Amino acid sequence: MVAPPKAILFDIGGVCVVSPLQAIADYEKTHNIPKDWVNFAISRASPNGAWQRIERGEIKLDESFLEAFRADLHNQARWDEYHRVFKHRRRGAKKEQESRSTDSGGIAGSEAKVDEYIPPLPWIDSTSLFWGMMSISRAPDPFMFPALRYLRMQTSFLLGALSNNITFPPDHPFSRPASDPASDIRAQFDVFVASADVGMRKPAREIYELTVQRLDEFDKRRGGSGIGPRDVLFLDDIGQNVKMARSLGMRTIKVVLGETEEAVRSLGREIGIDLLAETRREGGKAKL
Repeated sequence: MVAPPKAILFDIGGVCVVSPLQAIADYEKTHNIPKDWVNFAISRASPNGAWQRIERGEIKLDESFLEAFRADLHNQARWDEYHRVFKHRRRGAKKEQESRSTDSGGIAGSEAKVDEYIPPLPWIDSTSLFWGMMSISRAPDPFMFPALRYLRMQTSFLLGALSNNITFPPDHPFSRPASDPASDIRAQFDVFVASADVGMRKPAREIYELTVQRLDEFDKRRGGSGIGPRDVLFLDDIGQNVKMARSLGMRTIKVVLGETEEAVRSLGREIGIDLLAETRREGGKAKL
């Protein structure tokens, strides 16, 4: 039987709070933007796009950032690349469908010429999109946050957070601490590593190593024998982030958008506690 982890390491957005990816999906659907275009544009701007730079704390959240973010979302070369990738995937899906049709005795469709037309680059209100993403991720996840509170109050697991975050201006309402410590997200953790504070972001290997180092130091201060990567269970909603954690030896749970209840169930199995039952018994309410 595998021993439970000593430390549980959480991503924040999309795990403990509602995912900003949900705001992106909602915006794309509402404004008839092709699915996944926004994520594609942001990721292809890496490593020095506006999003990557602000999450590393290299630039401030001001009009210059919003203008740079707008430029990343209106890049014609990336739009063309997005459609090339989409068409490649569509060809693959079509060939698979035709193969199934042939295998089942049907007649494969004729090899139709793929439409090479690329529609105009869509306009995106980047400021509205950005603040929609930030606002939605203020809401606690209704399943994971009560589970986190339970772990904090009722267990001795070392709890850590590793988040790609954005620092808000000091006078912005989102910079104000929560009035109730029970709803303060940072107060739930023994160790909190935020990308904008340390100048690195996931999935860079170095930020994981720094986080394990801080978990190890905290554990030894409280009289423990120390923490290594194999002692850590990591939850994140981004595949690349999970992959890097796994490569370092951590156990991982990939949290799927809209399926945090199942992620809590998986977490419970890893640590031997029915977290869903326990939080329901306590009538846990998630508030931030």
